[in-house]
Amino acid sequence: MSNASKKKQFGMNIGSASILLVFVILCLVSFAVLSIVSANADSKLSNRVLERTTAYYDACNQAEQSLAGMDKTLQRIYASSDSEDAYFASVGHGKSYVIPISDLQSLQVTIEILYPQTDEDTFYRITAWQVLNVDELQ
Repeated sequence: MSNASKKKQFGMNIGSASILLVFVILCLVSFAVLSIVSANADSKLSNRVLERTTAYYDACNQAEQSLAGMDKTLQRIYASSDSEDAYFASVGHGKSYVIPISDLQSLQVTIEILYPQTDEDTFYRITAWQVLNVDELQ
């Protein structure tokens, strides 16, 4: 009788070990799949952030180039004007322009034009440098 009871107990140990092994393998496979899906989603998000950041800095570069051109123009008009009133009559008191970043956003730059008191003063002061939503997300 002792041999029969030992065989039954031995058979149960093999089955429970196999079930445990299958469970562990399923857990490892599911974690591997979750890791791959998560890495893929992170990669897509990183690419979108890269595109957005690149587009923003391209718009900033365009705005800086526009400001550089405006600075040269204001300097030329300042040199040719006789008075402060003539200077402001030529250029106005402020300017604003918009540079598109994407289909949904644009960069708005607003400047206040100044009359320099000395040669080292600036011709303008930036009053707004902001990203605006052009269209609402749906």
